[in-house]
Amino acid sequence: MPHSLILGLSFFALFLAQQGFAMPDARVAGVCDSAARRAAQSEGVPLDVLRAIARVETGRLQDGRLEPWPWTINVEGQGYWFTSEIEAKSYVFNIFKAGKRSFDIGCFQINYRWHAKAFRSIDAMFDPDENATYAARFLNDLYAELGSWPAAVGAYHSRTPSLAQAYSGRFQTVLAQLDQTLPAAPEEASRDPFTTAATPLIPVNLPQSGSVLGSLAPPSDTAIAFISFN
Repeated sequence: MPHSLILGLSFFALFLAQQGFAMPDARVAGVCDSAARRAAQSEGVPLDVLRAIARVETGRLQDGRLEPWPWTINVEGQGYWFTSEIEAKSYVFNIFKAGKRSFDIGCFQINYRWHAKAFRSIDAMFDPDENATYAARFLNDLYAELGSWPAAVGAYHSRTPSLAQAYSGRFQTVLAQLDQTLPAAPEEASRDPFTTAATPLIPVNLPQSGSVLGSLAPPSDTAIAFISFN
């Protein structure tokens, strides 16, 4: 992609972020739960398992309640909560240009380095439904392998036993405290126009590979990025 076009897209994204593409907090808080509900129905994963994971991964306190946030990015252990989808994508766009490849995206914090080959673009990784559906399918595979949801959830985070156990403990604490009253599905809101554009904000080339990923955070840091910036 020519540098002038890249620069133009970056400025356009920032402009859109200032033009009302952010949703009010109350509506955003329901986005991840609504995506979790659809993924649970389509993939057969318990809804509360998905809701608890979304809160462990992206939760922040709103009116005294821990609520998930879809426009969350984690870069090498540092979390960032953005007001809008556009702002989150603009940030990823910039760190991608700077050479970062290990970052987590969206409601279920899907890691780019290890799981990007499952998506058509980084834009698709941001989509709450695609993000949730991939997380549910991955959890199903782990459940089939490990035989319990707590074990599957631990491996969802890491194959390193100590990290998996700590994550599973946090998950079970959040699970026990879940509000069983689901928020109403948010009204359809303005989405980043690049999400459904023919050319995504960050176009990608997907290599063909038969390898199987182990977890969202593998025990070693030896792999290369699955998606290269075009």
